Amino acid sequence: MPEDLQILYEDNHLLVVNKPADLATMGVSDNEPSLWRRACAYLKAKYAKPGNVYLGVVSRVDATVTGAVVFARTSKAAARLSEQFREAAVGKIYWALVERPPDPPRGACTDWLLKDEPRRRMMLVAPTVPGAQEARLTYRTLEQLGTATLVEVRLETGRKHQIRVQLAARGWHVLGDEKYGARTRFPRGIALHARRLVIDHPVRHEPLEIVAPLPAYWPQR
Repeated sequence: MPEDLQILYEDNHLLVVNKPADLATMGVSDNEPSLWRRACAYLKAKYAKPGNVYLGVVSRVDATVTGAVVFARTSKAAARLSEQFREAAVGKIYWALVERPPDPPRGACTDWLLKDEPRRRMMLVAPTVPGAQEARLTYRTLEQLGTATLVEVRLETGRKHQIRVQLAARGWHVLGDEKYGARTRFPRGIALHARRLVIDHPVRHEPLEIVAPLPAYWPQR
């Protein structure tokens, strides 16, 4: 098994991995590492598969973000799971360490986001701007950990950089996220972690809950 490939769940249809920081899920050049390549290598070695391994990317997180990522081991599972994600039928909970305590300590955020292509980031815009996408999430403060605040975020939509930009817009910058204005450094990547996923198993059609342990360098609760 690749050294830092932590398997959270595996059967004939699914593979769920706890992604480390500073590693792209996929979509990088042939000479760069990715989580998808490491997962393929793991399956190929474990099952002594000749040739290429099928592994569909169902969910992904930013390279700087850690936590649960879902792969499908069959095309049927990939299609069914992708539909769940498209229809927002998946429970997605993230944990974030932010620089300032949210005020109020729990609530909902609704914004409209647009890609800023030249700077490769997202920005908040008015809902009337062409191409703007609605972004919704709810949050609650869990506890204070040193100078940072641990916040739980439940995604209602799945926009690019959504949590990072929505929290930063309110002054609750994710530690290490310099792209969106954070001033506090973080040991690896940024302090955003895909903590919990709840999906409908694509074959058994029963709820499957995945919880991803935090990296060891996060402050202990």
